[in-house]
Amino acid sequence: MNTSSRTLAACAALVACLALVACAGDSVFESEEELGEALFHDPNLSLNRTMACATCHDPERAFTDGRLDDQGRVRPASLGDDGVSLGDRNAPTAAYAQLTPEFAYGARARHNKQNQHKLYEGALGGLFWDGRALELEAQAGGPPLNLLEMGMPDEAAVVARLLENEDYERAFVDLYGADIFDRDDEAYAAMTRSIAAYERTELFAPFDSRYDRSLRGDAVLSFKELTGKAVFFSQFANCAICHQLYSEGDPVNETREPFTSYEFHNIGVPANEELRAQNGVTELDDGLLDNAGARGPGERGKFKVPTLRNVAVTGPYMHNGVFRELRTTLEYYDHFNNPELRALNPETGAPWAPPEVADTVADELLRVSDPLADHEIEGLVCFLRALTDQRYEHLLADDGVDCSD
Repeated sequence: MNTSSRTLAACAALVACLALVACAGDSVFESEEELGEALFHDPNLSLNRTMACATCHDPERAFTDGRLDDQGRVRPASLGDDGVSLGDRNAPTAAYAQLTPEFAYGARARHNKQNQHKLYEGALGGLFWDGRALELEAQAGGPPLNLLEMGMPDEAAVVARLLENEDYERAFVDLYGADIFDRDDEAYAAMTRSIAAYERTELFAPFDSRYDRSLRGDAVLSFKELTGKAVFFSQFANCAICHQLYSEGDPVNETREPFTSYEFHNIGVPANEELRAQNGVTELDDGLLDNAGARGPGERGKFKVPTLRNVAVTGPYMHNGVFRELRTTLEYYDHFNNPELRALNPETGAPWAPPEVADTVADELLRVSDPLADHEIEGLVCFLRALTDQRYEHLLADDGVDCSD
């Protein structure tokens, strides 16, 4: 290259740089959170431009996928960007995910009333059902590159879509520097960082359910809700072993209870054969064993304990959406200790199907509870309904359960 050509190239680079800097101050997004919100809702980041993060984590449905199948039922697994692909797992809520600790192996003291289960040692935390993403940023980077989900071939293709949008380009330069698009991996990481920033806003974790308001003296739980609360936290049921992180009555943390311990267990959930007939999957779901950090075959079939916040409006249930009703899920737990009364799955009228992965089922946890009477099951349903964020209370189904006094 001669001197004249080098001079022209240098001038062009300088003009481009100055243009980016000039544009940066004009960004329509003033923060990572605002940019992340736009990216979270943008279907252009999927291959066919039909699917956004918000498609499977709809803010109007407690950040879960409420799309219906041909029978008018919420799908147990999300339909992909191609309109055909189905995964084998139910999309977990993104609500309260900001509280999730990074995936690690360790020990934690439990605060439930079951004296024989006061210590847990094993895998903890992480995002997705198998905890394979350490933190929200890693989780946000997964779906765009998943062929069953948003379907983009690589990070460079996603970054190219970002650059189609001048507002994004300006915001990235403003927030992350003039050279942010020099490397695709750095631009992609910045995208996941902004989405994670949005997911860490109060919108995702308002702590304003009837349960939370009752703790602050702003609401009064009904007799049925209080019955369910008493059962939930009691030594006669095993709910709190896995779904209680802080000590009941903790003056600092009680109002920020996530209703999950972030532990991993195999609770004997049967395969969702109806879903597998649709998606063609035949192999076992290995659960935690799919996590690169898993410690051997003993982790097969274990899944992370989900939050119970908004559980009454985010069915179907379990990692594969095999149960459609909240009461069914409770009766499933109870059938381990109450086999005569709970001999049949109320949704199928048939005996409960066997575990998908039988050799790692946590029998010691599942069988520690006392049998529950129908009114106790009903109370638990009412208590779990009281864990619904205020903005989603209108979604509570009229399922024949009267939770009033």
